[in-house]
Parts: sequence; structure tokens; C-alpha cells
Amino acid sequence: MTYTPHPDRYARMTYRRCGATGLKLPAISLGLWHNFGFDTPHQTKRAICQTAFDHGITHFDLANNYGPPPGSAETAFGDILKTDFAGMRDELIISSKAGYHMWNGPYGEWGSRKYLIASCDQSLKRMGLDYVDIFYSHRFDPDTPLEETMMALDHIVRSGRALYVGISSYSTQRTREAHAILKSLGTPCIIHQPSYNILNRWVEADGLKDALKELGMGSIAFVPLAQGLLTNKYLKGIPAGSRATQGKSLSPDIITDEAIASLNALNDLATKRGQTLAQMAIAWVLRNGGITSALIGASRPEQVVDCLGAIANLDFTPEELAAIDKISLERDINLWAKSSSD
Repeated sequence: MTYTPHPDRYARMTYRRCGATGLKLPAISLGLWHNFGFDTPHQTKRAICQTAFDHGITHFDLANNYGPPPGSAETAFGDILKTDFAGMRDELIISSKAGYHMWNGPYGEWGSRKYLIASCDQSLKRMGLDYVDIFYSHRFDPDTPLEETMMALDHIVRSGRALYVGISSYSTQRTREAHAILKSLGTPCIIHQPSYNILNRWVEADGLKDALKELGMGSIAFVPLAQGLLTNKYLKGIPAGSRATQGKSLSPDIITDEAIASLNALNDLATKRGQTLAQMAIAWVLRNGGITSALIGASRPEQVVDCLGAIANLDFTPEELAAIDKISLERDINLWAKSSSD
């Protein structure tokens, strides 16, 4: 069946300028980290992408290692580009990243010029694209000179493989250094992709949010729902078939009785706001315009629709923010702490 996008899709979404650039991102973007590998039916992936685009989500975020197996998410999205999104390339923002393990040997991960350029070429081939809109260094490499990594990103733009470049999970200090190098090369670093949510506030403690504003960089927060914790999924414990039972980056050890009590308290506050817990969590990330876009994931289309409800109420009273702080500040779930502390 031929897919026809909803005619009012752009009226359904709020778009925010990415830092000091002319590029606008939807307030909510779709990440294909989970549920786009060979372990998910292709029709489900199509339905998720169609629902997202129907509601004005124009940004689809990938990485070379997304799957499983690594690379399969880009392959699947490439198929969707050829079918459902055929002829719509200029309406889409497509991003990819490289930094984590992708192939065997000394050149298959981290931040060398060899790895980044080869990874970008492989990603383009898997998706059937001439270029991506944004290409990221997925993590800081402590063993490669930062100049080499940034010069590789500069080359990727100058060679036409990407329109813009960004970084992910870099500390504030490394972000400043990367920004300065790319500025000197004439290829601005336009965006940072950090982990950020109610239970993980390292970007505030590290001063990253303030630094990004100062540098004129945009930001897109991944795991705004804390790997599903900030949804109604875990309010009664760990359900069968959830991410915490599958070894997919969420340890069941985190979900203690105390944590469940905190989640229920947050859920009660969300209900008083007329939102689901997921909607309130996304709204909190996007509050005050400090984050350009919240990057969500989904295992079914209904989850996308639920998350989109966050846009309707991004305002918080001082009392609500204080209540959220009181409930959640003792929680600190940052699975990317090593990268963002180097």
C-alpha cells in the first residue's frame, strides 16, 4: 500500500532553530537506536516512521552500530526511504554517527580519521544516500588527537558526505575544544547530543547547557525517558518483555522498590498536569527552550503519539519543578558517564 503523508503534518509540530544556524529541528525527533534491527518486523518499523512523519517529525536519527545486528537499522531505514519516503528527501533531516565498535581490528571504532570516514561511507551505502544532514562523532576518543577527529568531520562536510557535523556525549571541556577546532577549520559544530532526563542531569552539573548557549550550538537530548523508566511501564515493577528483562542497556538492578516509589510520585504529578509520565518527562527536557529537540524511541506507533502530547504543555510552575527535584534528584542514571567525563 502506498503511503501518503498527512497534509497537516507541519502544523502539528513545533520547530526550533538549531543553535545559531538556519537549520530547524522538530521539538521531538525519532531515534532508531532500538526496535529497528532484524529483531523487529519491518512493517512495524514502517508504521513507526509513518506515524512520526504524519505528526511533523522530520528528523530521523541513526548510527552505524544501531541494530541488532550493527548496521541493520540503517539498512531498514534505507528501505523506508525508497518506499514510504520516496521523493521526500528534502523534507527530512537524517543523521548518523560513528564512534562505537563496528568491525574487528584496530580501525573499527573510536575517533580516527580512518574509522570515521569509512564509517560514513558505509552508512551512506546502507541507506542509499548521497549525504546525511548531520554526522556526529559518537563519543570522545581519549587516544586520538581531538584535532584528527574534528578534521575528519570537516573533511566529511567538505567532501559532500554531510551538510553539518556534531558531537555526542562530549564533556563541556571537550565540547569547547571541539567547537574551537571546527570553527578554525570553517566547519561549525552545530549540535551536541547528550543524554539528559529527569533522572540524569549531568549536562546541568557539568555546565554543558550553559556552554552550548554561549557557543551558539544546538542540542538534542537522547534517552529523555531514561530508557523507558519515565513511562508507565515500570510503575508496578518490571514487566515481562520490557527492556530491563532483555539486557538492552537498562539493568533491572536500577529498578528498586525505592525507584518505583519515585516513579509513581512523578506519575502522580504528571496526572495533575494532565499529562502521562512520558509526556511530562519530555516537556521537562524541552522546558525554557534549553534543549532544541528531544530524541525519542518507540516500539510501536502509539508510543510516538503519546510522546507528541508533550508539546501541548511545556510550561512548569516553580512548585512543579521543585516537586520534581525533590522526588528525583537522588537518582542518577548516566550510562554514558565515562565518555562525558573524559
